[in-house]
Parts: sequence; C-alpha cells; structure tokens
Amino acid sequence: MDGLTLSLLDAGADAEVQAVFAGLMAFNAERCRPYDKRDLVVAAHTADGALAGGLVGMTNWEWLYVDSLWVADDRQRGGLGARLLRAAEEEAVRRGCRWSRLWTYDFQAPDFYPRQGYERWAVLDGYPPGHSQIWFRKELVP
Repeated sequence: MDGLTLSLLDAGADAEVQAVFAGLMAFNAERCRPYDKRDLVVAAHTADGALAGGLVGMTNWEWLYVDSLWVADDRQRGGLGARLLRAAEEEAVRRGCRWSRLWTYDFQAPDFYPRQGYERWAVLDGYPPGHSQIWFRKELVP
C-alpha cells in the first residue's frame, strides 16, 4: 500500500540498529537537550587479579543509571556492593548527576538498595514469571 516492507529479525544489522538509535537520539535532542551519555564501570579485583565484583552503568541527563551490580558469592555481605555503588555515585556527582536509578529482582537484592538510601518507586509484577522487577531511585545531590 505505502511501498514499505517490514522485516522481523532476531537481530538487526548493525547499520540498522545504529540508524534507529541515531534517529531517536536526534528526535529527542531537538525536543529536550543533547545526550551527554558516558559509560561508567567500577571493578574490584583481588590481589591475584580475579574479578571480585563490579558495577556497569552510564550517566546521562544528570542521572546515573546502574545497569548491573554483581559481587562474587564469597565476597557478599562484606560491604563490597556498597563500596562499588558509592564509587559510582561519587563519580556520577563529579559528572554533574543529581539522581540515580536502577532495578533489581525480588530474588536478587531488594533489601540492599534501601540500606544505601534508595527508595522503591515502581514494581513490575510477573517479570520474570513468578517474580517481580523492582525499580529504585536516589537523590544524589539535594
């Protein structure tokens, strides 16, 4: 009808994926402000170089977004998670961030984040099936 062909793929070509992201970023920047997205990684290594834990996230538009926080089983409950999170928050503030956001599952660490000053603001029940995804946020700069 309109001369368009839709393709459904498990994964798109890199050029297509990049073009979609670039188009959306341009649209958003015209209406909001330019992206200032920067990746942020905090890693903890043992004396022999093994990874004991890490945090992967990004900063953008005055927000820290924590995508993943992991601590090795033998290092849990020793304060490493709090140290990783605090290091990321401090770097985010240096980058001009005022808030932080993240999510976890009910079977991961939902009690950890409130102890770090985060407030729960949303719950997605049934994701994954039989569990919940819990979203948290924190004001980094009052």
